[in-house]
Amino acid sequence: MAKYEPGHVHIERAALNNNDHSYDLYIEYEAQTDPEEGRGIQFRMHGSIEGKPVDERFFLPKDQVLPSFLMKLSRTAQSYLPAPKKFENLGSPHKLYDYMFEDIRQKLDVKSGDPIKPEHLE
Repeated sequence: MAKYEPGHVHIERAALNNNDHSYDLYIEYEAQTDPEEGRGIQFRMHGSIEGKPVDERFFLPKDQVLPSFLMKLSRTAQSYLPAPKKFENLGSPHKLYDYMFEDIRQKLDVKSGDPIKPEHLE
């Protein structure tokens, strides 16, 4: 199951076998201004992965949010799984992330060609 509303995504998945994993995650996001990084998006991912509670928050600045938010969410989710299980990329099976991507673009007024801070390229 996957559901999108502006500022909120809910994804739920049941494990298909013992080598698979289950999750029930809520991803909330809102535009904020960080004193050091400027405008960006504050994320909160909470719920459960494999029955373990998850509650993670992170901020991504405007120039980093669109190319990085799905990778950051997926890596965070992966940290809750024991090896060798692999968490699939959160964005791959869900069209709703296209809506989330567009919502973030609008919230931050992101335009093609917007500058990137050089320190974010390191």
